[in-house]
Amino acid sequence: MPGKVIRGHEKWEDKCGNCHDRSGAHTQTSLCLDCHKDIATDVRTRHGFHGRMSNAGEGECRACHTEHKGREADIVQLGRAQFDHKLTEFALEGAHVALACESCHKKGEAWRKAPVTCIGCHKNDDVHLGQFTQSCSECHSSMSWSGGRFDHDKTDFKLTGAHQTITCNACHIAGHFKATPKSCNACHETDDEHRGSRGVDCGRCHTTADWKTAKYDHLKETGFGLVGSHAKLDCLTCHRSGNYKEKIPKDCNGCHRADDAHAGRFGGKCEDCHDNDRWKPVDYDHLGRHKFALLGAHAKISCYACHSALIAKQKLGKDCVDCHRSEDPHAGKVKGGCEACHGQDSWRAGISFDHDLSAFPLLGLHRAVSCTQCHTTLAYGAAPITCVDCHSREDVHKGGLGKKCESCHSANGWPLWNFNHAKETGFALIGGHANLKCADCHREAPGSVKTSSLCISCHRKDDRHLGAYGSQCERCHTTYSWKGARVQ
Repeated sequence: MPGKVIRGHEKWEDKCGNCHDRSGAHTQTSLCLDCHKDIATDVRTRHGFHGRMSNAGEGECRACHTEHKGREADIVQLGRAQFDHKLTEFALEGAHVALACESCHKKGEAWRKAPVTCIGCHKNDDVHLGQFTQSCSECHSSMSWSGGRFDHDKTDFKLTGAHQTITCNACHIAGHFKATPKSCNACHETDDEHRGSRGVDCGRCHTTADWKTAKYDHLKETGFGLVGSHAKLDCLTCHRSGNYKEKIPKDCNGCHRADDAHAGRFGGKCEDCHDNDRWKPVDYDHLGRHKFALLGAHAKISCYACHSALIAKQKLGKDCVDCHRSEDPHAGKVKGGCEACHGQDSWRAGISFDHDLSAFPLLGLHRAVSCTQCHTTLAYGAAPITCVDCHSREDVHKGGLGKKCESCHSANGWPLWNFNHAKETGFALIGGHANLKCADCHREAPGSVKTSSLCISCHRKDDRHLGAYGSQCERCHTTYSWKGARVQ
């Protein structure tokens, strides 16, 4: 022999035919694989280091492994520094890169026998105690055990809302993952403030975000929608007994009878005036409901100022006098209603009356006088409407010209008068008559209008003919002058 074989081959040392075939050296590889059946399987199935080599199934074993170098010889001749672990069934990644070979390959055992599964090396590190599958890589990476990832959506219980942020042990007590409850009540029975009265299906009302974020459709389930201030109330504010199956009233008065400042006088339909946000301010369509708009001072007074009775269906009049009869200084003598003169802001301020629509329109100086100069009493309808009724003392005609002062005089002043003497009397004031005063002709008692139209009736003393030519002076003379008489 060229030398002794290694200790592993020692018992076959005297049987050369086990490794050598005299028919040719190229058959030696097949003899090696006949003995090393696990290597032969790797080569045939293309697994393991020998099955992944570029010349697997074609190269000769002796190209790498030589014998007859002594009992302690290293015929494997593995170069650790140059060995590409990717050619094996286990590529070194993450924390495995920094490990020594002996950490996985036990001394005295073949290198190929090192485990390739996580659990093969880390069984003692498994905090799950084998409850999960053997594939640790489904949750953990090769960098570190911490920071494990697990797709809970692949289970029968998807993590949503607040469940996404809690630790595994919050539900899987003491690391036990099997038989973990899936119902809300199984974990949150102690949190159930309903004490089981609403059943165990918490998901009907609550979400996984938090307990307070409820999705209970109160309107659909009970016929009473939670709007306004009701939406902010705690359930027990209305369901005081905690028994949600117990019937409670759905009308305002059923819960707020003690809050009714009207003491029931307006009935139980609070919603006619109030809304769900607050008792005040009241939004009540007084015009639409009662055909009486609350304007001016009416908008500021209390409801009870008018609705004084203790009943809800009290009928009130809509005329001013129905409420303000005792405040009427006219004692009901003025026709047309209070609103003809007064506004709704104040009795005294903003008084307006269109005198032009009355039987006596205010013209000229009448617009400047105060009401009391003509209306001597608060019964304004009894005021006189003729001139002489107020101005009889100022009538210089002493009634002789009748009562229709307006026939001659203007409302702008007594001196501003206009009388058509020719039209009204048939005697035109022309010539010397145009500048005369009324009394120059009307010399009888004051107010006398019956004066002769004959010249002689006024000019008898001026007649130089002493009546010889009769009384028709106008036959020769004109009204402009006595002189220059014309003889016909």
